[in-house]
Amino acid sequence: MNYEHIFDQAIERLHAEGRYRVFIDILRNKGAYPNARCFAGHNGPKDITVWCSNDYLAMGQHPKVIAAMEEALNDVGAGSGGTRNIGGNTHYHVDLEAELADLHGKDGALLFTSGYVSNDATLSTLARILPGCVIFSDELNHASMIAGIRNAGCEKRVFRHNDLEHLEELLAAEDPAAPKLIAFESVYSMEGDVAPIHAICDLAEKYNALTYIDEVHAVGMYGPRGGGITDRDEAAHRIDIIEGTLGKAFGVMGGYIAADTRIIDVIRSYAPGFIFTTSLSPVLVAGVLASVRHLKASSVEREAQQANAAFLKQAFRSAGLPVMDSTTHIVPLMVGDPVKAKKISDILLAEYGVYVQPINYPTVPRGTERLRFTPGPAHTPAMMTELTSALTEIWQRMDLALAA
Repeated sequence: MNYEHIFDQAIERLHAEGRYRVFIDILRNKGAYPNARCFAGHNGPKDITVWCSNDYLAMGQHPKVIAAMEEALNDVGAGSGGTRNIGGNTHYHVDLEAELADLHGKDGALLFTSGYVSNDATLSTLARILPGCVIFSDELNHASMIAGIRNAGCEKRVFRHNDLEHLEELLAAEDPAAPKLIAFESVYSMEGDVAPIHAICDLAEKYNALTYIDEVHAVGMYGPRGGGITDRDEAAHRIDIIEGTLGKAFGVMGGYIAADTRIIDVIRSYAPGFIFTTSLSPVLVAGVLASVRHLKASSVEREAQQANAAFLKQAFRSAGLPVMDSTTHIVPLMVGDPVKAKKISDILLAEYGVYVQPINYPTVPRGTERLRFTPGPAHTPAMMTELTSALTEIWQRMDLALAA
């Protein structure tokens, strides 16, 4: 067996398809987001502007967050010491779980090391606990949700994206006595659209199904306190389990679920992804705690981000650039070809000091490759105007179609 040849072939396939991923070598400038330094291909760092960070509100740069992390580091040191059942239940974790439960109007919450782990661990555990469970999954659900459903080993039914008629058709075809779970997202991060949450909850109540919503691209971003789309649409009380991340709008790292204490206790007690994983560093948890508390009280960051997203969408439309329909803070620009998407990204970085990562398969379906912009509250109108001009020039240089 020639192992090296097999590995080489696997990588060569990615190159041939134009979707080999190159990770940019950068450092963000503290307190100066979206400015950063790029080290790749340069004789020393080059100043760039970041346009694709999921630190949507720049909370990873917020003085309150940084100060809280520095204080925790000096108070308790760097690491957590192990899993929570062995190393101890660090008090920062207890406080943050209480804040997250309150944010979503639930009785409890549970922290994980990432949003991926929280989805995988929770979905796989729930289905194993519920005998004969059938999970109904939106076709555009995140890879971590798909992994959790697959690891559960249960029956699954995939419904067309946000298609209520198809979802009901699938629900109606199942044994009424079988446990059912509907798993979906609030904001779909590659499309920028939103789930019909209340309508899905209506179906869940009609067919006696549990509801599980992934709010990772919405927590901190929507609602009067940043509780997500379920907060904005006053739907949190209708959702059994709300899952979120601490590494996007909250600006640090980690994942969580919020639910009633019975569900929390089951996941805490049965999920290997929680039980056997070293818990988040208290330094990280302290930073998230400061971020959550700030965004519960402040809407300034959310309002500025939404205004900039609307500005950039309109600038792209006015220039004839193929911006996709989006009702959220996500600004996706359709390219439709992996090689061209990578080329545009490379030109932007090399010639304009603009960093935006191409989004290719398997993150999006083949033929729908795109650039995904996430303007934050600190991106200025001048930056957005310059970006639009750069993209227009590149589109023309590469003979790509612009709208009349």
